[in-house]
Amino acid sequence: MGRTAFSILAVIGLVLLAFIFTDTQKDSTASIEGLSEVKTQVLRFGHNTPEDSALHQAALLFAEKVNTKSGGELTIEVYPAQQLGNDHQMVEMARKGELDIVLTPTAKMSIPVPAMQYADLPFYFPNRAALYAMLDGEPGNMLLKKLNEIGLLGVTFWENGFKHFTGNQPFLSPEDFSGKKIRVMKSRIIMEQFSSFSAEPIAIDFHATRQALADGVVDGQENPLIAIYSMGFHEVQSDLVLSEHAYLGYVLSFSKRAMEKLSFHQQELLITAAREVTPIERIETQKREQELREKIEKSGIQVHQLTEQQRKQFADLTAHIPSRFEEVIGPDIISKTEELLFENHDNHFIIGLNADLSDKAGLAIKRGAQLALKEINASGGLLGRPVHLIARDHKMIPNTGLDNMKFFIEHPNVIAVVGGKHSPVIAEEIETVQAAQLPYLIPWAVNHKFTEKGHAESSVFRISANDKQASQFITSYALKNKSCQSPALIVEKTVWGRGNLTNMKAHLASQSVVPGFELVFNRGQDSYLTELKELISTQADCVILTADAHEGNIIIPELFRLKKDLPIISHWGILGGDFAKNNPGILEELDLSFFQTFLFNESDRAEASKLEEMYRDQYDVSDEEYIYSQHAVAQTYDLINILAKAVLKTESVERSKIRAALENLSSHDGAIKRYEPAFTKDNHDGLGLKDYRMARFNKHGKIIPIR
Repeated sequence: MGRTAFSILAVIGLVLLAFIFTDTQKDSTASIEGLSEVKTQVLRFGHNTPEDSALHQAALLFAEKVNTKSGGELTIEVYPAQQLGNDHQMVEMARKGELDIVLTPTAKMSIPVPAMQYADLPFYFPNRAALYAMLDGEPGNMLLKKLNEIGLLGVTFWENGFKHFTGNQPFLSPEDFSGKKIRVMKSRIIMEQFSSFSAEPIAIDFHATRQALADGVVDGQENPLIAIYSMGFHEVQSDLVLSEHAYLGYVLSFSKRAMEKLSFHQQELLITAAREVTPIERIETQKREQELREKIEKSGIQVHQLTEQQRKQFADLTAHIPSRFEEVIGPDIISKTEELLFENHDNHFIIGLNADLSDKAGLAIKRGAQLALKEINASGGLLGRPVHLIARDHKMIPNTGLDNMKFFIEHPNVIAVVGGKHSPVIAEEIETVQAAQLPYLIPWAVNHKFTEKGHAESSVFRISANDKQASQFITSYALKNKSCQSPALIVEKTVWGRGNLTNMKAHLASQSVVPGFELVFNRGQDSYLTELKELISTQADCVILTADAHEGNIIIPELFRLKKDLPIISHWGILGGDFAKNNPGILEELDLSFFQTFLFNESDRAEASKLEEMYRDQYDVSDEEYIYSQHAVAQTYDLINILAKAVLKTESVERSKIRAALENLSSHDGAIKRYEPAFTKDNHDGLGLKDYRMARFNKHGKIIPIR
């Protein structure tokens, strides 16, 4: 059971003193000046490890620190070994405010927060120090913040050690696993890890693993030394391979409901104390691992240590796993980790990606670049050097985008930067990019000003739509194909939205059509019903929408509920998220069409088929599954390949020479089309009106062309 940090007698004495002074001396407060009541708040802390574990000892140390630092205001009672329930039950208790502090294996926390599978990535972190730097740095902070979504305040990462292999033979190379049955926990990442070694992963309950090993049901397993020793796995296996290939982390979190009852000072004290214990807990775990290793060796098992070369063989075969599970863990987290782990590779050329990495649009752009670079590097790279992608998240904040761009400009190995979806962010960066003559490749943002010749030697090149043309295309479709006579124009209050409003009104005026309603809305609202009800009261016979994914996911369903038969013609901003998945019940009845430039299922190009096959293989997307933001994947892929041609043509990575070469290339067979050429000195837009089309969702949520 839990224990307070000071004696019961002391508590009773303080309570009696408080009673005496408050009850008998109400009118004589001056006579007891300097004496104050110490109010003790008891916090309950639950975890799943036994009392003799390093984690429990760290929990007791944390409790002691908190009591001392708070001067007795806070007392923590620690309940080990699942005394309050299993891991899932304790997490739910903490979410409800019934448990104040909880220490949970990241593997178990990955059920409510899938991003916690980060620690399961195999052979991803080169050593302990690198992993600790990630968990204690920005990637770890991103992970901890995700706990806010389930009512927890993530504070720090403790551990139960790194995982190792045991087997009835030494697993020193991927080939050693071929055809072997390996016990795993239920985890797609871990199953993919062993499948990469041509092993057969079999999910077996942890407590049934020893018997399965003894009976030969499986040939091996993975676990930290403490689990191997405590469960006796070493007693039924002949070989232990010290691989340190993945991490069994524990995340320490506080109940947000419990924390809200504490003062800011008390909250800060708890967080500081928990983080102070973190390095102590890790050192103690490593000390115990060494002791356990010695005990295991005495049992007669053969102990092996992977060499750096052996680790590389495993790492090469599992290198695809982070990108395959990037959508689950988070492109922002994986991208920041990739950047930090890559810092010292001076022999690579670098292409930067500056985008919002929180949605499917940013991930689609990143994947298009990755696939192009995979081919380029397989063919020897550029000018004899490999090319690496560094992706930075601007979070849709213009100043952050500008800071990212300055980072790329100042990096000597960066030869070009790929932009993202959001025109307001790119608008903030353009002048800085032009001054640096850094080639800036745009695969989504459509603001027409980006490629206009405001600079004599513009560094901006785009394979995407141009809103001067796209606005005309969308409004023409509404008038001709939807028979709109009085369209309502709904646009977001951004550079992109207002630009579309101006362009669309100009085109409508040229057709002698007056908009029946105009709405320039603020982003970030939870509902637009008031504004939309006003629209419905007018004579508007269709809606032309310019909105991003989040707002589109609100506006379109609200419009549908108000007037189901109202045609909605949208720009492609709504496709940056997961509209179909979020609104499955309305897809069949919804009269929604939207702008597009490319779809795999309507292309007859061999290059498009090859790209689709590469995508599905690299990211484990079956033929039945839909590829999101296909146009962004293909447009980025084509841009990177055209950039590579420019570098090879000029035989230089000098930025001004690359820019000039991009204007003077011959034809290129891309996934979208044959470019003849993609760019000229007077035209930095690789697509035009003849490349535009409209599309819609089918009842299964897949995007199909409107013929």
